[in-house]
Amino acid sequence: MVTHISSGSPFEARIGYSRAVVDRDMVYVSGTTGYDYALMTMPDDVADQTRNALATIAKALGEAGSSLKDVVRVRYYLVDMADYDAVVEVVGSVFAQIRPAATMIVCGLTTPEMKIEIEVTARIGAGAS
Repeated sequence: MVTHISSGSPFEARIGYSRAVVDRDMVYVSGTTGYDYALMTMPDDVADQTRNALATIAKALGEAGSSLKDVVRVRYYLVDMADYDAVVEVVGSVFAQIRPAATMIVCGLTTPEMKIEIEVTARIGAGAS
């Protein structure tokens, strides 16, 4: 049985996606940008955007019965390589011990204020092993 998790973002209904989809013990979290969904604002700083994205991802994983410790795959979509060091500092503090498979892609995102998008796959219980 598949479960759909929403973050309450207006983009989910408009575009037609779920923040996360749970299929058995796997959790697939959609690409997540740095919006502060409580305020519907996007910080200018890429490190703040990265922290916001990770907080949104952590919340979705928690609702799925999982956590960031269960992440087995992460993809980073970065607009400007000049932001690399700031992003790595934030994500390294989260994933340094977890060590998921990772990919970083330099690309454009859907609005100019977006500097980072993060997508993860987790396996519930992976962090316990």
